[in-house]
Amino acid sequence: MFSSELASIRRMGIRAFLIQTLNFITVISSALAMWKGLSVLTDTESPVVVVLSGSMEPAFYRGDLLFLSKPTQPFRVGDITVYKIPGGDIPIVHRVLEVHDLPHSDEQLLLTKGDNNDQDDLALYNGPRWMQRKNIVGKVRGYIPYAGYVTIMLNDFPKLKYALLGLLGLSLLFQKE
Repeated sequence: MFSSELASIRRMGIRAFLIQTLNFITVISSALAMWKGLSVLTDTESPVVVVLSGSMEPAFYRGDLLFLSKPTQPFRVGDITVYKIPGGDIPIVHRVLEVHDLPHSDEQLLLTKGDNNDQDDLALYNGPRWMQRKNIVGKVRGYIPYAGYVTIMLNDFPKLKYALLGLLGLSLLFQKE
């Protein structure tokens, strides 16, 4: 079966192969353009994140897809934020527990905590006593339950990710249009 597909690629000709390759590049670049457009619209580097742990249960569960934006108003106690620890790569989704407004400034200092955690996030901050607003990726505006579980599966099982990418590439090559 695979050899017959390779034979069909050879019969396809260079022009048809280049058209299929351009279609693939168009799909990828369109997805990247939509991501960047959404980033500009929401004023955040990451407008969509996936919950990776159970620290926010029962508000959010592992695999929930969260939609973020950068708020222009000050944060309030109870807001659910996504922040990055300086030097860290993985964003953390936790609720604002305390807010301290600095006098003569728009700057805020935040203390956060996961709903399912016993203690606040002070130990996560790696030194500072407060999370600064500049470390906030965004405020949660909405979510879709379990919609991000595919992302978790692809990260937990890298072979699945490569198999899926390979199948996607092959399907674009073997497409008859």
